[in-house]
Amino acid sequence: MDLREMARRVEPGMLLALPVDYAGVSMAMTKPLIEHGAGDLRLFCVPTGGLQVDQLIGAGLVRSIETSAVSLGEAGGAPRFNQAIREGTIAIRDATCPAIHAGLMAAQKGNPFQPMRGLIGSDILRFRDDWRVIDNPFADGGDPIVLIPAVKPDIAIFHAPMADRHGNVWIGRRRELAAMAYASAQTLVTVERIVDENLLASEMSAAGTLPSLYVTDVALAPRGAWPYGLWGEYPTDTAEILRYAKAARTPEGFAEYMASSGASSMASSPATSPSRPALEPAQ
Repeated sequence: MDLREMARRVEPGMLLALPVDYAGVSMAMTKPLIEHGAGDLRLFCVPTGGLQVDQLIGAGLVRSIETSAVSLGEAGGAPRFNQAIREGTIAIRDATCPAIHAGLMAAQKGNPFQPMRGLIGSDILRFRDDWRVIDNPFADGGDPIVLIPAVKPDIAIFHAPMADRHGNVWIGRRRELAAMAYASAQTLVTVERIVDENLLASEMSAAGTLPSLYVTDVALAPRGAWPYGLWGEYPTDTAEILRYAKAARTPEGFAEYMASSGASSMASSPATSPSRPALEPAQ
């Protein structure tokens, strides 16, 4: 699909699952989502958020966020997120990395909740009235355990190295991407290339392939994670993230950055055109 056509699947108020910066963030979808303008979004970061989250917040599209952290890594704090929290323009639901994954795990298994222990004694429990602490029903008492409710995102969005013409997507060892897809009603994926071979037919690729059953749409977007890197493909452009972090300290700087050629290229590269011919299969 075309990126802008894919972005139109996102409707106001939806819950979007977005991956951690090293797992395949679809930065190529960020500008089309902003241009589409579906707001009041709820973001579910798996398990942390970064540049994409900060830009969606800066564009005024986010109502709330559930995450264990939002950061630009070496570039420091996420400026639009930080200001939104200070001003109270978005709601935040604090979580931990294991709790984020527990919610997805419950959904993918069709369970109403997932039990976990690591939150016992944590301050986070005081701020999460949707999490329940009960006594272990298989013990004689005095053994509390936390129940994390299932999280069922409306849409999961991520970037991967390749997909085949059957709609299967290779995600390698990034099992958090599989968890997002299993738990979500729709999964939108951008990829570096489309290959002719069936990725599920080869013993070398099948174990790291997300079957098309869990993929709603795929769009071709070479370097679609930039300025983040993509495993086995290209490194993170730290200088570009630093440039963003400096510019986005003010609303005016953020707007200028997003209008600049560097930011615009995320969505306007000819490589994302639906008329682009198919690339050669990966070697």
